[in-house]
Amino acid sequence: MSENHIKVAVLDLYDNVPNQGMRCIKEIVEAHSGKTLDQTLSYHIYETRYKNELPHKDEYDIYISTGGPGSPYDGEGKAWERNYFDLIEDLWNHNQRNYEKKKYVFFICHSFQMMCRLFQLAEVTKRKSTSFGIFPVHKVNSGLEDAILGSLPEPYYAVDSRDWQVIQPNHHAINDLGAEIISIEKERPHVNLERAIMSIRLSDEFFGTQYHPEADPIGMTMYFQQEEKRKQIIENHGEEKYNNMIEHLNDPDKILMTYSTVIPNFLSNAIYALKGEEVLY
Repeated sequence: MSENHIKVAVLDLYDNVPNQGMRCIKEIVEAHSGKTLDQTLSYHIYETRYKNELPHKDEYDIYISTGGPGSPYDGEGKAWERNYFDLIEDLWNHNQRNYEKKKYVFFICHSFQMMCRLFQLAEVTKRKSTSFGIFPVHKVNSGLEDAILGSLPEPYYAVDSRDWQVIQPNHHAINDLGAEIISIEKERPHVNLERAIMSIRLSDEFFGTQYHPEADPIGMTMYFQQEEKRKQIIENHGEEKYNNMIEHLNDPDKILMTYSTVIPNFLSNAIYALKGEEVLY
């Protein structure tokens, strides 16, 4: 880390599948460069799942680990997953030993599920049906005052797209790590199922969300209004779900607020800490 420059590693778990998430992450990092303490940000993308590419833990200050398709168990027994888990453990252990130069990591959706597996924070199981759409997310515990989520309304809204879920928290492991669940799934009184965990703060430096905070309303609206994609969503989820998504994407108090808050706050807090400024968690 030079005096006015901070390096970001993007760990790509999309497995070479076309997606909107990578575009959104790049745009957020590029837009944030120079905004906090005049620190410029540069990034490099590592195709972790597709090509087993990973950075050395000492090369970067901030890490963003992406969403991705399929099961969070797809990598079991494969080199890329072993190497990915080794990197995350190295970064975690580095932070336990080093009190001045921490490493900051943000986990999104698929990465969040894998992180929960690695640290044994909860059960990661298949959902009865796909969760797809824009849904309210409820803050719990210190989530109401959290440095990343605290400025969002209660509830706040997020893009959700997953066949898997994180449930049945392992409170012993969570307490041992000093982690905390800070948001959970929308309440569904008519459904007799446990509400899934939607975000966890593992530490001041490690943060993860089950949803997609990188989803931008303008790009997502244009994407979903493409005729082929519109037909696909209506066919799989119904016209009412499609119209509801477009309405929420156009509401500035929903996805735009989440997009403008979660990862930007994470980046700002990381930069403040890396430069020795006080951060309120």
